[in-house]
Amino acid sequence: MLQTSPPALGLTEGEQEIYNILKEKLTPAKLNVKDISGGCGAMYAVEVSSAAFKGQTLVKQHRMVVAAIEKEIKAAHGIQVKTEVPDN
Repeated sequence: MLQTSPPALGLTEGEQEIYNILKEKLTPAKLNVKDISGGCGAMYAVEVSSAAFKGQTLVKQHRMVVAAIEKEIKAAHGIQVKTEVPDN
């Protein structure tokens, strides 16, 4: 489900905003953002693969993602975060 290409057309405004912020702040090798609340922006699933996570615990990796988009998800009911360190 992780994507390496630019975001696909059809992302919601909220998905695009979160995608752009994470792309800039974490320079991910792979990134996927999905509104899983039916399009209302209440819940997002975020998958990030970034070298910035190297040496960090899983909890710290998730905190880095949430800290980067804290303002954007403030009104959301929740967020699902999946992180990984790229192989290279």
